Amino acid sequence: MSPPLLKLGAVLSTMAMISNWMSQTLPSLVGLNSTRITTSDTLTQISPKEGWQVYSSAQDPDGRCICTVVAPEQNLCSRDAKSRQLRQLLEKVQNMSQSIEVLNLRTQRDFQYVLKMETQMKGLKAKFRQIEDDRKTLMTKHFQELKEKMDELLPLIPVLEQYKTDAKLITQFKEEIRNLSTVLTGIQEEIGAYDYEELHQRVVNLETRLRDCMKKLTCGKLMKITGPITVKISGTRFGAWMTDPLASEKNNRVWYMDSYTNNKIVREYKSIADFVSGAESRTYNLPFKWAGTNHVVYNGSLYFNKYQSNIIIKYSFDTGRVLAQRSLEYAGFHNVYPYTWGGFSDIDLMADEIGLWAVYATNQNAGNIVISQLNQDTLEVLKSWSTGYPKRSAGESFMICGTLYVTNSHLTGAKVYYSYSTKTSTYEYTDIPFHNQYFHISMLDYNARDRALYAWNNGHQVLFNVTLFHIIKTEDDS
Repeated sequence: MSPPLLKLGAVLSTMAMISNWMSQTLPSLVGLNSTRITTSDTLTQISPKEGWQVYSSAQDPDGRCICTVVAPEQNLCSRDAKSRQLRQLLEKVQNMSQSIEVLNLRTQRDFQYVLKMETQMKGLKAKFRQIEDDRKTLMTKHFQELKEKMDELLPLIPVLEQYKTDAKLITQFKEEIRNLSTVLTGIQEEIGAYDYEELHQRVVNLETRLRDCMKKLTCGKLMKITGPITVKISGTRFGAWMTDPLASEKNNRVWYMDSYTNNKIVREYKSIADFVSGAESRTYNLPFKWAGTNHVVYNGSLYFNKYQSNIIIKYSFDTGRVLAQRSLEYAGFHNVYPYTWGGFSDIDLMADEIGLWAVYATNQNAGNIVISQLNQDTLEVLKSWSTGYPKRSAGESFMICGTLYVTNSHLTGAKVYYSYSTKTSTYEYTDIPFHNQYFHISMLDYNARDRALYAWNNGHQVLFNVTLFHIIKTEDDS
């Protein structure tokens, strides 16, 4: 409640209390009623004429009148006493009248203040209404103006979008022209500085340097095996297929030898495409049956292990004759020291960037793998390295740059687990996984020309790509 209203409530409350007091007290003051007063001696009936005595009167802080009325004294016989009492009563009444007059003035003043505040409040309310009406009018007006402006700008949006697109195209064109100008300037400078013969000679020199660099990249360390790429599905679960790593780029013949024993037929195809389609170009009937699946074609000849022996055969495809044969001394054969899958895979013949190799096991090396480098013409052992890896624990193996890599299984989950370097005569355990997609590998050989592994995987002829880590040697290296 606001202060004016609080003051008005206080005034009205005071007036109500005064009216109530007067209606109850004044009749007694003028003797209109009678009251029985108890004294210490007797009970005396006081007549209305004797009246009542006002003992005291006061005014509280809010302006309200407070009075105390008591019965007349016992001794009312004296007229002087009554006169004195009446005089005192009149004084009290006069004081009360003055107090009521003061209260009336105060009430009138507060009432006028309330009326003034009411007028001001009504004026403010009217102003608020006017402001509200004006605000709605102004908002409607401003909104309409903004809407009209937006309607005028809407057609410009597609134009702006087109400008943005054109600006991007112009920026691209400027950049392309700048690049082209740089290239043309460079060409012009080259043409101006050298004649045709000099430019041609520079190209030849660059090609020579690139070839020399590629020669230095022929060997590297195996880092990764990816694939396989399924070339064909044919034959039994076990077999071999290969190309010649020393053949020319135009010579892409493929040789195919199905099964690991009791067979002498070698099929030849002019290309991988003919091999896939099954278009044979020639068939060879070998003079001896082969053992295992670890044969190799190298420089136009087939090298294989003669069945039930440790004899190595060199067979020429061009002449159809055996060019050389030699017993591999102390080498186990006929499933004495095969790979884990068996199949008379005791002697594994392979080739890499360095030459021709035989991998086998001997009693003298406690059944562990022996690596021998062979003379490709006479099959003589040039040098041998004895490893500590058991031949029967190997799934398959292959040579890259004079290092033998051995897989830990021929089944699913296989990985290259062990390697032995013939250059340093040291070994290390590796962890190079590859995807054995068809779950049973019976042949795995590296081809240095293709930089790939040829595999016979459960009747599937597949290829794996290899990633090698190369160290380029310069002329300054010793």
